[in-house]
Amino acid sequence: MSKVYMMVTIMNRTISSRMLSFYKGHELSVMESTLGEGTANSEMLDYFGLEATEKTVMFSVVTKEMWKHLKLGLQKEMKIDVPGTGIAFIIPLSSIGGKKVLQFLTANQDFEKEEETALKDTEKELIVVISNQGYSNVVMDAAREKGAGGGTVIRARGTGMEKAEKFLGVSIAAEKEIIFIVTKTEKKNGIMKAIMDEAGLESKARAVVFSLPVTSTAGLRLQEEDLSAEDI
Repeated sequence: MSKVYMMVTIMNRTISSRMLSFYKGHELSVMESTLGEGTANSEMLDYFGLEATEKTVMFSVVTKEMWKHLKLGLQKEMKIDVPGTGIAFIIPLSSIGGKKVLQFLTANQDFEKEEETALKDTEKELIVVISNQGYSNVVMDAAREKGAGGGTVIRARGTGMEKAEKFLGVSIAAEKEIIFIVTKTEKKNGIMKAIMDEAGLESKARAVVFSLPVTSTAGLRLQEEDLSAEDI
């Protein structure tokens, strides 16, 4: 998959409502949001007379053309370049779990598939699964059947999905679980297909799945040395 990206926006929680309105106004339909916290140390905060900053993190899938459009608006309308406001960045996707998921994630965005280019030969992949809350065990059971070892689950909330839901003709629960699974590239397709079969859009989990290229890892050495062990 080329020219499709996961966009991550990290901002002060105080402007999250304005940011959401900005994205909705630019026809970005599918977003997940969760909370975070700034990491500045207490000495630095005391020096500037500041309090610890709560953050909102938003995830969405965008095409190259949508990113160019949003980036300009983020700079001119949201003043994201002002220090302390936030940051937005994109990560190229390497694959998406089916045409229907692609259409759902890129709702309202013009997209034409291009030839795969950079980062297609990585040895590891990050599989990202977004499902209705309460189905992470179903997702992980399916993934483990095809060689995945473990995953990390975070809670999030789906926002701005009204138009995208019309594509599926169903209502999608707002409360979400995002599951991250790092695996070897050769296992990726089998794991993604198993998740799609057991917890895909036709199931109660309503899971969508895509993957991101991982260019380097730390912490998987023991698994790589032991051929009987699985990835984490």
